[in-house]
Amino acid sequence: VILGSTGSIGTQALEIIESYRHEFQVVGLSAWGNVDLLAKQIMAFQVPDVTVSTPEKADTLRSILALSHYHQPIEIKVGCDGLNELSSLIDSDVVLVGVVGFAGLMPTLDALKAGKTVLTANKETFVTAGHLVQPYLSQIIPLDSEHSALFQCLRGCQSMDKEVRKLYLTASGGPFRNYSPDQLEKVSVSEALRHPNWSMGDKVTIDSATMMNKGLEVIEALHLFQLPLNRIEVVVHPQSIVHSAVAYEDGSIIAQMGQPDMRVPIQYGLTYPERWPAVSHAIHLDLSRLQDLQFYPSDVDRFPCLRLAYWAAEKLGTLPVVLNAADELAVQAFLNEEISFVDIPKQIESLMSRHLDDWAEQPDLETILQVDAWTRQAFTQDKHAALSL
Repeated sequence: VILGSTGSIGTQALEIIESYRHEFQVVGLSAWGNVDLLAKQIMAFQVPDVTVSTPEKADTLRSILALSHYHQPIEIKVGCDGLNELSSLIDSDVVLVGVVGFAGLMPTLDALKAGKTVLTANKETFVTAGHLVQPYLSQIIPLDSEHSALFQCLRGCQSMDKEVRKLYLTASGGPFRNYSPDQLEKVSVSEALRHPNWSMGDKVTIDSATMMNKGLEVIEALHLFQLPLNRIEVVVHPQSIVHSAVAYEDGSIIAQMGQPDMRVPIQYGLTYPERWPAVSHAIHLDLSRLQDLQFYPSDVDRFPCLRLAYWAAEKLGTLPVVLNAADELAVQAFLNEEISFVDIPKQIESLMSRHLDDWAEQPDLETILQVDAWTRQAFTQDKHAALSL
C-alpha cells in the first residue's frame, strides 16, 4: 500500500516497483487531489483499493476510469477514515507512508497496530507522537534520506548506548545558507522553492529553506534511534552527498553517501535487508569526480526555525505538536503570500509560547489531536485578527 502515491515519494516508489513488477503487488493507493495521475496509476498496476479526499473526487475518479474503459474491480474509499482503512488492509504486508504533514499520523499508527512493516517519510508522526510509535520501532524502516542513512550506518551496531558517540544529520542549508538578515527579509516564494539540490514538494522545500525540516528530523531521530539530544548534531553540507553519519566511540565515523536522489533510500526500504540494482545508472555516484565536500556548523541565529525545533526537542510532550501544526500553517500562509519568509518562525514561536501553560508531558492520542486542533484554530484567529487591522 502506498499512501500519497501521486506525490514525490509515491511516484518514485512506483517507478522502482515498476522495474521489479515480479517482486511487488500494489494493493492500495491514496491521493488527496491529483485523481488524474491516480487513475493512471490504478490502471498501470491494476490496484483494487484506493482512497481519495472527498466524494466529489471519488466521482471524478470513477468517471475517468469509465472513460478509459477500465473495468477491473475497485473499491474507492473517501477521506481520513478511508486513509486509515487503507493503511491496515488485510492483503498488505508493507505500507509506504508518503503523506506529508500531520495527516500521516493516524494511518501510520493504524498500520503499525495492524502489524504491517511501515516504510515512512512522514517525520511529523515522530514529531507529534514519537512516544506512541516507540513500541513499534522494529516494524519501521525510515525513508527520509538522512534517517535512512543513519539506519544503514547503524547496521551491525550491537549497543547504541555503548558504541555510538554521536549522530550527524547533514543539511544542505537550502538556498539561503549565506543570506544576510536583510536578504532574508526580501525572500520571495519562488526563490524559496528553488532548492539547490533536491526536488521535493512545496511544503518540504520551504521547510528546507527555513531549516525547519532539519529540526523536525532531529526530533524524529530522537525517537527512532533512542539517543539523547546532546548526541544528535546538525551539520551543513552544501553538496548533499553525505546524507548522514554515525560517529562511534572507537573514533571511526561511518557515513552513507550517494547522489541527492530519493530513489536510493526508497529502494533500500522496499528491498531491505537486501540491495538490488538501481533503477537508473544516473543514481550511481562516481567518487573520482568528487572534488570538494564541505561541512559547517548549523546557524540557529540565521535560521530560528532550527532553534525552535531544538526547544521542542528539549521539552517534548505536546510542544512538538504545536511546533508542527504552526509550521504547516505558517508555510502555507507564506506560499499564499500572506506572510513573509521571516514571519514563519515568528508565528511558530508565538504559538509555542502561548501553549506552555497547557503543556502536557506524556500526551495520549486524544490530547495530541486536541493540541493540534487548538494550534490550528489559534493560528487562524490570529491571521484573521491581523487582516482586520
